[in-house]
Amino acid sequence: MNPRVRFAPSPTGPLHIGGVRTALYNYLFAKKNNGTFLLRIEDTDQTRFVEGAEQYIIEAFQWLGIPFDEGVGVGGDFGPYRQSERKAIYKPYAEQLVVDGWAYYAFDTPEMLDAKRKEAESQKKTFQYDAYTRMGMCNSLTLTPEEVQERLARGDAFVIRFKYPEDTDVHVLDLIRGEVVINSNLLDDKVLYKSDGMPTYHLANIVDDHLMQITHVIRGEEWLPSAPLHVMLYKAFGWEAPQFAHLPLLLKPDGNGKLSKRDGDRLGFPVFPLQWTDPKSGETSSGYRESGYLPEAVINMLALLGWNPGNDQEMMSMQTLIDSFSIDKISKSGAKFSLDKAKWFNHEYIQQKTAQELTPYMLDVLKENGVGCDISYLQNVINLVKDRLNFVNDFWEQANYFFVAPTTYDPQAVKKRWKENMGQTLEKVMTLIESFHPYDMQLAHDAVMQYIADNELNMGQVLNSLRLAIVGAARGPELFTMIGVIGVQEVRNRLDKAVQTIEG
Repeated sequence: MNPRVRFAPSPTGPLHIGGVRTALYNYLFAKKNNGTFLLRIEDTDQTRFVEGAEQYIIEAFQWLGIPFDEGVGVGGDFGPYRQSERKAIYKPYAEQLVVDGWAYYAFDTPEMLDAKRKEAESQKKTFQYDAYTRMGMCNSLTLTPEEVQERLARGDAFVIRFKYPEDTDVHVLDLIRGEVVINSNLLDDKVLYKSDGMPTYHLANIVDDHLMQITHVIRGEEWLPSAPLHVMLYKAFGWEAPQFAHLPLLLKPDGNGKLSKRDGDRLGFPVFPLQWTDPKSGETSSGYRESGYLPEAVINMLALLGWNPGNDQEMMSMQTLIDSFSIDKISKSGAKFSLDKAKWFNHEYIQQKTAQELTPYMLDVLKENGVGCDISYLQNVINLVKDRLNFVNDFWEQANYFFVAPTTYDPQAVKKRWKENMGQTLEKVMTLIESFHPYDMQLAHDAVMQYIADNELNMGQVLNSLRLAIVGAARGPELFTMIGVIGVQEVRNRLDKAVQTIEG
């Protein structure tokens, strides 16, 4: 059958870019192999549920341009796709494991477990509920069948734990790391079903993957320690296990540890796709979208963090990524995040876009600054400044003078460029520029340069003083092109104001 893969986040807060990369690799794999990519929301832990997180996840993938074929918000034949809506499904599977000898009821109270932990600590050990300790605990392995039934009938709190066979090597075949082997005596008897009537991640994950016919589980490296349990659960149920691939971590820029929100706050870059405001604390975290990144740049950058196409190509469209993708080209080692590289990708994607394609982004920037303008004028401005932009949000800083006349003038530029009688000189330059009807950039340029040469003037001082009058600073694109875009009359108005302001 064609592959079926899933992205299964928990709605416990904003989506980390490491999670986005996991989803992206699943998507690329599915599309490369004519497979299906689905979204499942794993919300069995209701204590960690955060209002708005699910909608945030969906909106993030809409912005990124990663569509789901099936799942929450899409539908499909294997729903429901929220685990909280599948609650009734899991208990029979947990109880079947008990009947088959692969699991057991555990009635240990929190106080009993705490006492065991303290006892182990006093011996400088760590308590683990496993093959060595289970027979000293309060569970259906140590109680009589009658005692177990009595406790269940009475409504005593219990959990269902997985029962590893003793001293058994568990083999996990990973598509990235090869075969991983671990002895069952080192593993703890994980809880599969909780006292609140909800399954844990481990049980729900396996049952849902089986019922939804998932063929490949592509997930983060942090789930590798859980893989032996998952492999054993498939064996216990008598089901064929999917193929596993555990992705390398996204690392801090210095390579020391997993990339975290704290790193982004400290170094000034987002670790979430969209801006997120915590509904409890009100704390706001930055997002790639709001920071001025293009979604295509984020996708391209993330794809190459842990995977490469086997050549030196860096700029890759989504379709190119799909065509080139294969799991065997994913690295085993972690990938360091680089802000400079993220910035480079975004700059390159901005350069590739036409002014028309960039217009919606720049209209949003203008709106944020309370400015409106004609679309054709805006596109002329975009063409002049886009090579200076690393982010969409840089547009206002680089181009604000095209929309709002300056009211102040850079004092250092004034001191350096605006010499005595500059106002009179610029008046003559402006008269020359105004003499061409309609304005002709080349003719105006040549006339002004001839005037400067004939009068033995300092070209840098004259042209930069005119630029200072138009922009408010000694910056901006080619001067005579800029005059043509802003308009000769507006330049005249700005020059008159600059002379009045600077020369008093």
